Amino acid sequence: MCRSIRPLFNFEPPATEEEICAAALQYVRKVSGYSRPSQANAEAFAAAVEAVAEATRRLVASLESAAPPRDRETEAAKARERSRQRFA
Repeated sequence: MCRSIRPLFNFEPPATEEEICAAALQYVRKVSGYSRPSQANAEAFAAAVEAVAEATRRLVASLESAAPPRDRETEAAKARERSRQRFA
């Protein structure tokens, strides 16, 4: 999985529209192999990003969890520590 795509479910506060769109963009970039599509593929690329974003919105809205929501700052601190240990 692309490392820049982050989990979006069960966070407090919930995932923002920007986070959903960024994840969709990263997914389409990974699958298509383009970081920026050519003019000939730009429309298809944009449509794919919107379709993935919409599917992500529906998925996140429909999921349920018995676990308490995770705190974004706590998760970010854990990620920084893992990175520090990995690249030390």
